[in-house]
Amino acid sequence: MTTCHLPKQFVTKMNALLHDEAERFFATYNEEKANGLRVNSLKISPSTFLHISPWNLEPIPFCSTGFYYHDAQPGKHPYHAAGLYYIQEPSAMFVAEVLAPSPGERVLDLCAAPGGKTTQIAAMMNNEGFLLANEIHPKRVKALSENIERLGITNTIVTNETPEKLSETFEGFFDKILVDAPCSGEGMFRKDEEAISFWSLDHVQKCTQAQRHILSCAYHMLHEGGILVYSTCTFSPEENEQMIDWFLATYDDMELIPIQKEHGVQSGVVDWTSTNNEQIAHTARLWPHHLKGEGHFVAKMRKRGETKRWNGKFMTPNVSKAMWRDYETFSNNTIQTTIKGTMYTFGTHLFALPHLCPRLDGLKVVRPGLHIGEWKKKRFEPNHALAMALTPQQVQAYVSLTFEESIRYMKGETLQTNEDRGWVLMTIDGYSLGWGKEVKGIVKNFYPKGLRIK
Repeated sequence: MTTCHLPKQFVTKMNALLHDEAERFFATYNEEKANGLRVNSLKISPSTFLHISPWNLEPIPFCSTGFYYHDAQPGKHPYHAAGLYYIQEPSAMFVAEVLAPSPGERVLDLCAAPGGKTTQIAAMMNNEGFLLANEIHPKRVKALSENIERLGITNTIVTNETPEKLSETFEGFFDKILVDAPCSGEGMFRKDEEAISFWSLDHVQKCTQAQRHILSCAYHMLHEGGILVYSTCTFSPEENEQMIDWFLATYDDMELIPIQKEHGVQSGVVDWTSTNNEQIAHTARLWPHHLKGEGHFVAKMRKRGETKRWNGKFMTPNVSKAMWRDYETFSNNTIQTTIKGTMYTFGTHLFALPHLCPRLDGLKVVRPGLHIGEWKKKRFEPNHALAMALTPQQVQAYVSLTFEESIRYMKGETLQTNEDRGWVLMTIDGYSLGWGKEVKGIVKNFYPKGLRIK
């Protein structure tokens, strides 16, 4: 891509902002975009993945689980279907590192689709604690839910709600909140020409209005001492430094926390605010002419003021004795581990909610924790999500597939074995791909039809 494809008003604006750096900045549009994948540490360590990776990988210096790749298509490999990694724009990986969630915390990803930062947060939490991943757009929330399933995440509730509805329900509830705000997407220009067609100065202003509203809702959901991280994938000062300047002036009990600047990460620009607030230098900018990535802005803040503490109730188990007997029959014959969480039924479906999951009354819940399975005609059938959360060591029986066999399995084909063991975990190199049901040497394929390859 060359600068002639860029909106003229954008070029004029960036020239005025960057001065001597503008030439280096615009030169990046003649270069290939940076491609990255982030290893899913819930399933495999980065060092182990490097040993089995079919591709040459280069470490991303600001994310310990991130790697650059070149001339490869990792999205088509069975390892991707097994949830061993998430394909993610490199600079986007920096955001969750700044949030630094810990196991056991209550965390909100308010604008979560398609799930790159959500899945990174869940891995850093080691699937412990409570993570709420929300996406306001119904079409985008489906991809979010599927990525959470693929990566074997069990501590996460997915909702399709407005920020204000969540702020009414979760006032003062969260330890940490990420607002990866919808923005004008200037950092997407090199990888997505559609972002260019959407861009205008008017669009930038409309984004700032939405961002102010979302940040205000997030503020009310954060408890005293809690951490709020705000990020965008745009270069616009109106949506970045000026947005944080406004937020700090509006909510004077919020304070900026300095972000460590290494590996080409730059400080936010104080001069791009109307107040010349020196604290703005604590924010971070990732520029494509300073590091290998498309571009991001990140601010980290702490709430110092007193907050009304959340006083809601938690979910409790509701599985009937008859349903539980059917599940136990399946579990005793199939699984060799205890599924953690609050067992809860929604109709005929069984879920394991995260520990100490708040009540979800009145919310549009898309995925309430780990989908274990469904009762069908007085028998229990496991869900694909359960397979993705298990390892071969946690089941009674599994089938080890070759690369060619795994492709056949992912196409929905029936496979042959010499055994008759019932439900079996289908795996590649020791990592789960889904369920099969083995009867008289034939494995019936239970790989979800919506995920099958052609």
